[in-house]
Amino acid sequence: MASLRELKKDINNVLGDIIEAVYVWEYQNTDKDTKSSEAIIDEAIATFDALIVKVNDKSVANRKAHLKAVSNELEETGKALIEKVNNL
Repeated sequence: MASLRELKKDINNVLGDIIEAVYVWEYQNTDKDTKSSEAIIDEAIATFDALIVKVNDKSVANRKAHLKAVSNELEETGKALIEKVNNL
């Protein structure tokens, strides 16, 4: 595990890149309905909020294991969101 700052940057960068990819898709496909793409953006924002709350939670017993779990959750959620973007 690197640092707390790096984890927060990773969360921001991964989810920001996913949102950016959705915006690019919307720009390239102006003739298609954007309800599904907007749902992906909403899910990415909700995931960001939830992960930041978990990172800032200082009441956990084993902080290192907790942050590792947050990192793993980011990876799994990121992959799922990328899959949804690819299926648009």
